[in-house]
Amino acid sequence: MDKPDHSSKRTQEKPKHRHDKAGPKSGVGQDTRGNEKVVNAMDKAEDMEQGFDYKDQHDTKHHKEKKVLGFAFLVCFWGIFCSYFVYGLLQERISKQSFDGERFHYFLFLVAIQCVVDVIVAWLAAKYTREKLSLKPYGVCALLSFSYVGAMVASNTSLAFISYPTQVLGKSAKPIPVLLLGVLIGRKRYPLLKYLIVIFIVVGVALFLYDDNTSLPTDEHTPRLFHVLGIGELLVLVSLILDGVTAALQDRLKDNHSIKAMQMMFAVNFYALFYLTIAMLCTGEAFLAIAFIQRHPEVFWDLLAFGCASALGQVFIFVTIAKFGPLTCSIFTTTRKFFTILGSVLIFGNQLDLHQWVGVILVFVGLGLDVFLGKVH
Repeated sequence: MDKPDHSSKRTQEKPKHRHDKAGPKSGVGQDTRGNEKVVNAMDKAEDMEQGFDYKDQHDTKHHKEKKVLGFAFLVCFWGIFCSYFVYGLLQERISKQSFDGERFHYFLFLVAIQCVVDVIVAWLAAKYTREKLSLKPYGVCALLSFSYVGAMVASNTSLAFISYPTQVLGKSAKPIPVLLLGVLIGRKRYPLLKYLIVIFIVVGVALFLYDDNTSLPTDEHTPRLFHVLGIGELLVLVSLILDGVTAALQDRLKDNHSIKAMQMMFAVNFYALFYLTIAMLCTGEAFLAIAFIQRHPEVFWDLLAFGCASALGQVFIFVTIAKFGPLTCSIFTTTRKFFTILGSVLIFGNQLDLHQWVGVILVFVGLGLDVFLGKVH
């Protein structure tokens, strides 16, 4: 039986193996690479089509977001404007209106009403946003609350001695103590334009507060300081200094403890209520204010509306800062102050002299430059 010729089989298989080894260099390999290029080009074209679709969807989504932000912008502006405009008018109405020959001059009680409503609103807002409330850090929050409530009490008490436009414009000089305390205590540096802005505001406030029709007191026992500034103006000055301390403590809380807005609002007003309760019990103002409300129950609704307007305004301020930043918020509040003064002049008949209007213009030019400087930096 003949043996199979394995050599011939190997001879026949060799060309096949050689063909396989030479495959990548052959025309078939080139066709394969060409097909891969075609497939890649088709994939790229499909990706580009999907990219265009994604871009269209992204543009549509961005357009909708801009509409929502635009609506939120208007809501925040009118929320701050309306709530604090009403707040200012109610503040002047409560302190200046005569109730059967009596006036409401219980300013500790007035601030306490405001703090009660603020605490309730902060608690409700924190519950809605699921934000944890705390009174920590105790020391800093207690000190912050003391300066905060002191500034409010001094500001409200000043209305017993000066007109509301004088008080509002004086409070518009808040950048002055903030800048000075920042340089002296915080070791901060500010550009030259910042100091020029402060000069504008100081000169404007001085022009507004200066009254050349008032004769100087002749009583030798009257302190010399009261010859230049009255009690109301000094209370505004005290309020401004405490505002500067409050701002410094708020920066410390924000930088060192990362405290959230509603938590700060709740803690500060809670401690403030503690201080005010002690002060009202010691002075007996709480009982006197309650007796006044019993004699004139119509003032209760003004007090309640005053507290609600204050709390609502604070909520809109926090929303504005969260969505648009503090610069936009400062523009809103500056605009509100200007129209509050005009509203007080028109509604309550507070007349302004020519030099006082010049002071108003200088103050708000300074505030406008401050807003511009913040935008540049």
